[in-house]
Amino acid sequence: MGVVTAVPLSEVVGALSYALDITEGEPPGHAERSCLIGMRLAAELGLDAATRSDLFYALLLKDAGCTANAARMAALFGADDHVAKRTAKRIDWAHPWAAFTWSVRTVAPGRPVRAKLDRLLAIRSEGEVTRSLMQARCDRGAEIARMVGLSDRTAEAIRTLDEHWDGRGQPQGLAGEEIPLLGRILCLAQTVEIFHAAEGVEGAYGVAERRRGSWFDPGLVKVLGAFRRDDGFWASLAEPELAGWEPADRMLMADDERLLTLARAFAAVVDAKSPWTYHHSDRTSLFATRVGAVLGFARAEIDDLRRAALLHDVGKLGVSNRILDKPARLTAAEFALVKQHPLFSRWVLERVSCFRHLAPVAGAHHERLDGSGYPRGLRADDLTMPMRVLSVADVYEALTAERPYRAARSEDDALGIIRRDVPARLDATAFDALESVVRLR
Repeated sequence: MGVVTAVPLSEVVGALSYALDITEGEPPGHAERSCLIGMRLAAELGLDAATRSDLFYALLLKDAGCTANAARMAALFGADDHVAKRTAKRIDWAHPWAAFTWSVRTVAPGRPVRAKLDRLLAIRSEGEVTRSLMQARCDRGAEIARMVGLSDRTAEAIRTLDEHWDGRGQPQGLAGEEIPLLGRILCLAQTVEIFHAAEGVEGAYGVAERRRGSWFDPGLVKVLGAFRRDDGFWASLAEPELAGWEPADRMLMADDERLLTLARAFAAVVDAKSPWTYHHSDRTSLFATRVGAVLGFARAEIDDLRRAALLHDVGKLGVSNRILDKPARLTAAEFALVKQHPLFSRWVLERVSCFRHLAPVAGAHHERLDGSGYPRGLRADDLTMPMRVLSVADVYEALTAERPYRAARSEDDALGIIRRDVPARLDATAFDALESVVRLR
C-alpha cells in the first residue's frame, strides 16, 4: 500500500471506539454518542478550541482502559464481565440498597443463593476491590491516550471520568472542582447517553437532575438543561456524525507512523483483556512480519501485515472473560461465540477507511485451506498469502503461550503440531518460512 495519506485521527479513533463499546457491554456507537453530548456541553460552555479538542478525544477514548479490569471482574463476580460492566453503570452507588440488589442479581448468575452469598463475602473480603478495579481501568485508559500522542488534559479526563462531585466516586475520591472540568463532562455525558438510549431525553435529564450535586457538577446539569428541548440535536444521536464537532483548526491527522501506534495501542487493549493472551497480538505481528520478510514480501505488504496482525483479535473484545479464561473445554455454545470474533474484527476494521483493506486478512486468521476453519469456511482459493501467513503465525504464538487449560508448548512441539496440518489445512510455504524464522532465533 505504501505511505498512507494522512486521515483525520477522529475517523480512526471513532471507528475503533465501537470495539470499546462492546467491551463495556454498551450498544455500538455509545462512545460517539457520548462524544456528541459532551461536545454540545462544551459548546454551551463556550470552551476554547484547544480545550474542546482535548475533550473530543477524551470522550472517544474514555473506555480505552476497559480491558484492564475485565478478567479480574469476571473472576471476582463469577459473571460475564460485559453484563457486570453494563448493569453497573445504571446503578446509583450512593444508595446502599440499589448497590446490594445489583450485587445479588449480578454475582454468580444461575447459582444457588448460598453460592451467591459466598461470592459476595469473598468480594467483601477483598477490601478495596472496587477502587482497585477502577484504578486499573482509569490508569490504563490514561496510558493508552498518552501512547497515541494525546494531551495530558485528555489523559487526565479519562483518568477521572468516574469521580463524582460529592467525592464518593472512583478511584481517588476527588470532589467538586478537584475533578478536572473535562472529567466532569465525561461523567455526565456518558451517563446521559446511557439513559437517553433507554428512556429518552426526559428520562436522561431526570437522572441528571436526581444526581445533581452527588454524581454531577450542578453547573453542568444546568447547562444540559439549556439544550434539553433541542429535538434536532437529540434525534441526531440515532446516527452519530462526528464531523463538525471536532474544532476544525485543531484537527489531528494520522499518518503511517501514528496509524501503527494506534494499531499497537489497540492491540494492547485487546491483549490486556485476558492474562492468558498478554502480548499475543504483538508477538503474532512479530512472527507474521518475519515470515513475510523471508517470503520476499514488499515493504508495503509487510507494513499491512503488521497492522492486520496487531488488530486481528480486536473481535475478542466482544467475548466474555468467563469464556476466554475458562480452565476447561468450552461447551458447544461457548465455542460458537468464540467463532464469531473474526467477524467482529472484520466489522470493526471495515469502519476505518485506511484499515478497510486489512479487514479480510484479519478476519481470516482462523480459516483453513480445506474449508474446516471459521467463521466462513473459506477454502484455499479464497485465502491470499498474507492470510495464510497470519494463520500460521497466530497458531504458533498461541501454542507457545500458556493457556488456562494447558502449559505453553516448546518451539519444537509447536512446530510439530503445526506440521500435522501442513499442507491440508495450513500453507506449506508459510510454514517452511516460519520454521526458518524460529530456528534462527
